[in-house]
Amino acid sequence: MRTTSRSRTILVVAVLALVVLGTIPITAVAQSDARTGGTVVVEEGETVDSLEAFSGTVIVEGTVTGDVSAVAGDVRIEGDVGGDLEAAAGSVTIAGTVDGDVEVAAGSFTVAEGATVGGDVSAGAGNVAIDGTLEGDADIGADTIQLGDSGAIAGDLRYSGSLEGNTAAVAGEVQQDSSVGTDLGPTIQPIASWLFAAYVLALNLLLGAALLALFPRFSDGIANRVASSPVRSGLVGFGVLVVVPVLLVLIAITIVGIPFSIVGAFGFALVIWIGTVYGRYAVAAWLLSTVGVTNRWLALVVGLVAGAILAQIPIVGGLINLLVFLLGLGALTFGLYAHRRTVGKQEPRSGVGSDGPTTD
Repeated sequence: MRTTSRSRTILVVAVLALVVLGTIPITAVAQSDARTGGTVVVEEGETVDSLEAFSGTVIVEGTVTGDVSAVAGDVRIEGDVGGDLEAAAGSVTIAGTVDGDVEVAAGSFTVAEGATVGGDVSAGAGNVAIDGTLEGDADIGADTIQLGDSGAIAGDLRYSGSLEGNTAAVAGEVQQDSSVGTDLGPTIQPIASWLFAAYVLALNLLLGAALLALFPRFSDGIANRVASSPVRSGLVGFGVLVVVPVLLVLIAITIVGIPFSIVGAFGFALVIWIGTVYGRYAVAAWLLSTVGVTNRWLALVVGLVAGAILAQIPIVGGLINLLVFLLGLGALTFGLYAHRRTVGKQEPRSGVGSDGPTTD
């Protein structure tokens, strides 16, 4: 029994470690790299030949001698890129140097003061700010284009939207064209959004499969709690979501408590992730049971795919996912508490101690 418990614990840790590796910062150390992860970084002092990144955040602090292609929530170029930059992201910031062309579809696009783009710029964005130097031509479509006092465009500027600020920064011809940017934003941005959603879905499926395979009875118990006590589960989930961060802040107030607070924050983030996966699984299992389907694996896939689709729907989708998450977090809290009480009652009688029975 002890050997089985230890083996299961080791397996759980290994699987969760593999899953979490997809969400932590990844340093691009290869000479030519394709990377995915929570954060992809080319560290200061590093040099890579090229970089293809699909991530939550992409940061180039070192040197990429070739091209950079990125699909991310946030892209920051703080070092040097010797080739072209292609990016589809929520925000793109160039605070370093790009020697080649730049093609961007983003919510916001910034060329910071002191930054330089050696080639041409094509951008479709919500807001654009140019405070650095563009040595080529620029085609920019945006709601607002702000030319800063330190901004400079050596070539021509074709634009759509509202052009504001230091228009004298453009050395060449300035031409307004309503078609500029329409071929970038509406096409690349939705693709980027759905690709990132697919990446998150894959991570959630991996975590969910590990939970169902390792803890089938515990997982079924969570689904049963959501089905039998949805209001209670939701209220408990809301309470945990509010109280735990407050406790972590209170612990962090003392210098001694800061390390515990940091570890607790990482642990709570993992609990939130597990609660999200369990919530979607449990609600799908509940709904499928109403039509006589009781396959837990089907429930996992249906729940996570439905949650990913809902995440793409503004406001309404987010609210539904929040409610589902609270159900999962509350049911998970109940399950962990019930398991802890069971273990506590069995330990004095069995003498098994920390290697006692698991939930399954």
